[in-house]
Amino acid sequence: MLEPERDQLVKISIVVPAKNEASALVRLLPGLKESVPGAEIIVVNDGSTDNTSEVCANNGVIEILHLYSKGNGAAIKAGARAAEGETIVFMDGDGQHSPEDVHRLIECLRSGYDMVVGARGFESQASFGRGVANTLYNKLASYITGHRVKDLTSGFRAVSREKFLHFLYLLPNGFSYPTTSTMAFFRAGYSVSYVPILAGKRKGSSHIRPLNDGLRFLLILFKIGTLYSPLKIFFPVSLAIFSVGIGYYGYTFFTMGRFTNMSALMFTTSFIIFMVGLVSEQITTLMYKDEEKE
Repeated sequence: MLEPERDQLVKISIVVPAKNEASALVRLLPGLKESVPGAEIIVVNDGSTDNTSEVCANNGVIEILHLYSKGNGAAIKAGARAAEGETIVFMDGDGQHSPEDVHRLIECLRSGYDMVVGARGFESQASFGRGVANTLYNKLASYITGHRVKDLTSGFRAVSREKFLHFLYLLPNGFSYPTTSTMAFFRAGYSVSYVPILAGKRKGSSHIRPLNDGLRFLLILFKIGTLYSPLKIFFPVSLAIFSVGIGYYGYTFFTMGRFTNMSALMFTTSFIIFMVGLVSEQITTLMYKDEEKE
């Protein structure tokens, strides 16, 4: 449990996006009030059709009501704008995250970090497929940033409100806000740390649809690169196509003694991809120039 007198010096806001999570909030909200006394607790009701509003009223927490579902990222942005604390803790409303872990993230943040993420182990993943996908995301993000990323998609994190608001315009309204915010903090040169957590089994059914959201999560792989350093994605692709072009040109030169249209197409494609990456790199630099000056 956090010390109440210290909380008064650095006010804490806890933002919980929720869509039809009343059954989990019944246990989560009292647990948060007990574990983090004095914290501002904000539940963003993202178009729920259950009794989420009643649960919020019974527990005396702030409710932000969306008249229709806008998405997890939109709920996060609404909560961040409304929060008054210097520190914001984001956690899911489905019962996976333990209120007792909040103080661990906050204490790590107070040691000098700008963002602290609750990192799940493989045993905490919702399914084997999700675990494999998240492992792939983590490895790709680690390659791009040059730092070990232990959990790119965890929705349980503590951040500096001032710094988080700088990147609000980058956050999507869907489920990939954790990825976007993590990469934005790395790109701006802020400090990110991880605290191991054990995520429980969610209450109720997931709002993620494998068929509908599969392509969206696949696009996260590309978004990871373009948010941090586009050339780290575009250059290897450009080099691979250029190498194939060289190999094919060598084959046609020694077998037919000529330069073919296919080789020309591969060289041109390679050059275009490289230039797109170079321009994207410059745009990315401009996006973060204000943060990099601080």
